[in-house]
Amino acid sequence: MWVSHHESSKRKLAYTLELTEMEGGLVCVNTQWANTLVVEGIQNGVIEELQGYDHLKPEQRYGQNSRIDVLLWQGEQKCYVEVKSVTLRLGETLAFPDAVSARGTKHLHELMAMKRAGHRAVMVYVIGRSEALPFRIAHEIDPLYAKAFKEAQEAGVEVLVYQMGLTCKALSLEKRKMR
Repeated sequence: MWVSHHESSKRKLAYTLELTEMEGGLVCVNTQWANTLVVEGIQNGVIEELQGYDHLKPEQRYGQNSRIDVLLWQGEQKCYVEVKSVTLRLGETLAFPDAVSARGTKHLHELMAMKRAGHRAVMVYVIGRSEALPFRIAHEIDPLYAKAFKEAQEAGVEVLVYQMGLTCKALSLEKRKMR
């Protein structure tokens, strides 16, 4: 395991679990890194699909008492970006969600509502494992999420899959294809 140390009176613990080694590969267990890497990937041009916006704001309120991970806009054109961290390995695939996720299902419905309102809506799955395995939705873990995911795709919500490049000293973002 790899941990980071943070001296702050605002924290309960001085350490954060960052990485662990499983099945011969690294796993990023700190889910906050997915959001950080997506924001950096947009700002640095790594996520080519999300370029062309003048403004970027993380954690913005929207919809039915929700927060979007990243809001992009240029003029009146808005793009709502939700980020999910993927750490589950199921056999020879990497999958999301790793447990029943009513909140994740709610996020898909919120993205569909933004799409219906005329905005761009994007779901970004960030694989936090070093294995180069295919990604999929874990329908056997959360059938309602799987159903909402299919509906979201049919409604025009875009899906992007990126993988973290993981080492003990650095994290990066690399493009992946969805299976």
